[in-house]
Amino acid sequence: MVIVTIILDYTIGVVVVKACGLVVEYNPFHHGHYYHVHKTKQITNADCIIAVMSGSFLQRGEPAIIDKFHRTKAALEKGVDIVLELPYPYAVQSSTLFAKGAIYSLYEIGVSEICFGSESGNIADFIDSYNFLKKHQVKYDTNMYRFLNKGYSFPLASSKAFEIIGMKQVDMVQPNNILGFSYVKTILENRLPIKPRTIKRIKNHYHEKAITNKIASATSIRKELINNDWSQTVGQTLPKSSVQQLKKYKSITNQWHTWESYFPYLHYRVISMSTEELAQIHGVDEGLENRIKKTAIKAKSFQHWMEQIKTKRYTEIRLQRMFTHILTNTTKKEMEPFLNMQSVPYLRLIGMSETGQAYLNHYKKEIQLPLISSLKNKFRSLLYTDEKAMNVYYSILPSEQREKLRKQEFQLPIIL
Repeated sequence: MVIVTIILDYTIGVVVVKACGLVVEYNPFHHGHYYHVHKTKQITNADCIIAVMSGSFLQRGEPAIIDKFHRTKAALEKGVDIVLELPYPYAVQSSTLFAKGAIYSLYEIGVSEICFGSESGNIADFIDSYNFLKKHQVKYDTNMYRFLNKGYSFPLASSKAFEIIGMKQVDMVQPNNILGFSYVKTILENRLPIKPRTIKRIKNHYHEKAITNKIASATSIRKELINNDWSQTVGQTLPKSSVQQLKKYKSITNQWHTWESYFPYLHYRVISMSTEELAQIHGVDEGLENRIKKTAIKAKSFQHWMEQIKTKRYTEIRLQRMFTHILTNTTKKEMEPFLNMQSVPYLRLIGMSETGQAYLNHYKKEIQLPLISSLKNKFRSLLYTDEKAMNVYYSILPSEQREKLRKQEFQLPIIL
């Protein structure tokens, strides 16, 4: 679960309306997400909730279990007022680049505060950690590169370097702490006028694979859905709106989106590409193209391939992101402009409630970026990587279902 809350005040006449935002994946929307929306309203007295959501493919390099439109509808039913799509070039990235896309999207819409979900739950620890790292940056960098040169993965090398410099305020092994630290670092390094806050994650661990509580991890919910489809166990973890949208999507497509669904397409792309072509794909670095080609010959499934290719240096998450970029044919050259931008190039509107519509009617003149509501407009070229990812995402479906779902991209935003 990836979550950030933002806070923004604007005035309509003499009435001050407070808008709060979330950076999310909603894969799928569950009781933990509803708790966060409810808690955010409670502690901020927010009137309008804005969510910036990853689209077809997610931060850990996985396809979303159902598409962004059905996930948006589930969120709008449970208190979210505006859903924006986080651009693909930032959505499928490491925590640093993911944070850049998320924080700058929220900054461009005028936020004054953020509040992310974390295992720590103490914002002072994150700020202290940033200041501590800044004082010991040289020692941290020296040790991190030393561990990288020994063949450690980046997360493990970073964790060991944090340990050596004595940074103990935040457990930098926990996934939401890592993301939260990246948010705080992005804000403070760029001197953005945003105040960070955090809400403690409750009831379950991010990677927990078994459902033990009504507030369960998205990982455990997806596992139950994929293995057993609908059951009383999975049903108790989801609001009715989410159950309805999941069932509706399954009735249209007759499947959940998983990496195994894309394995034949990914495998074909790899075996039909040269090593030189593979080397041009974003995320294929350090001669990894040779290992990809070598292991592709024996790969029988996506999981089998992952078991062959992953090493101490190349983690499963890093490889999943890399495979996503291979699948979508996202090259280093395509990604370069996004990585070098100070901010994000646009905001993509997916859906809104009446409250969200009223907010946008008032505030949209203050937004400096293109606010894009569908693919049918002059800004379509900006959405090239998102459209490509969407087409690949729907490619596993029969043509009739594929075209029906693609039409959502060309329609007006969802209005609850």
